[in-house]
Amino acid sequence: MEIPFIDLKSQYELIREQIKNSIDTVLDHGKFINGPEVNEFETNLKSYTSVKHAITCANGTDALAIALLALKVQSNDAVFVPSFTYIASAESIALVGGVPYFVDVGDDYNICPKSLEIAIDDAKKNNHNPRIVIPVDLFGKPSVCVELDELINNFDLETIYDAAQSFGSSHNQIKIGNFGDITTTSFFPAKPLGCYGDGGAIFTNNDDLAKSIRSIKNHGMGNHKYEHVNVGMNSRLDTIQAAVLNEKIKLLHNEIIKRNQIAQYYNHELNDSSLILPKLSNTNSYAWAQYTLRHVDRDKIIEFLQSKNIPSTIYYPIPLNEQDAYKSCNVVSSGLNNTEKFCKEVFSIPMSPYLKKEHQDFIISTLKSKW
Repeated sequence: MEIPFIDLKSQYELIREQIKNSIDTVLDHGKFINGPEVNEFETNLKSYTSVKHAITCANGTDALAIALLALKVQSNDAVFVPSFTYIASAESIALVGGVPYFVDVGDDYNICPKSLEIAIDDAKKNNHNPRIVIPVDLFGKPSVCVELDELINNFDLETIYDAAQSFGSSHNQIKIGNFGDITTTSFFPAKPLGCYGDGGAIFTNNDDLAKSIRSIKNHGMGNHKYEHVNVGMNSRLDTIQAAVLNEKIKLLHNEIIKRNQIAQYYNHELNDSSLILPKLSNTNSYAWAQYTLRHVDRDKIIEFLQSKNIPSTIYYPIPLNEQDAYKSCNVVSSGLNNTEKFCKEVFSIPMSPYLKKEHQDFIISTLKSKW
């Protein structure tokens, strides 16, 4: 039995002709940069999310860096980010000149408000300006919550939601992209909405920020190609990837529903196991980029799964504060207890809207046979 960890092939077979026709259209008109498909996709993003401005870029890492530049981050500004996430979330801060502060996560793997509050106090003691927080929607669950909102408001923080893994999710029936000052996402192929290369987008309901973002992503351009009013970068979504995404976004609504159904089935069937299960969405609104479990015997479980030809992946085995490039960065004074624990215990099993029922059952029965 061959089980794909993320089944992109089945999705492609579903829209093979549409994808080919869309790419052929781009090849025929030859506008490979800023072609009409890019504008069409940005319109589709606005329609899907109801966000006022949806601005595409080259990838999710650029999206974060552009967002920080649009907020005019300064060298003394503390930027708070979870240590339990992918490197891009912190890399962007280091690249544009803010001061990274690594914060712990809660049981849902998202930023812990209590840890964030302590880190804000740490930054003040270090004479850094507590300025921006980057909550990361890890594994597809939105970070938005009452406790986090209260902290953001109380300390007048600006917020960039990193929705690379949660695009397609909702919170209180409002699509992700509408929260905070800016939201960013990635269209890396394995994401809930992925292209066939690299791509990203930035969302905001603020007109002034949108104007800055559009300038920064295009060499800081002003009124015309050879006027530059901001320090910027070259970060454009190419037309062929936009053409692909215009077809794939049509599937996203139903795919999110299927992802939630699979997560519910996993949770129901594994409920009496010794595995620590993820929290479900009461409104079936999580993107479920990954379905992630925890167990103290993770390595034994992964080895057993491999023996049964069941793929699994560990996100993320090394905390960001322990990465060589970031060991000198600030860490919240209360420590990163959850982060350190989760890095040793988490593992993800196959999740895709196209994961067959027989595959789900085989994965479940294999796990339950020993755990």
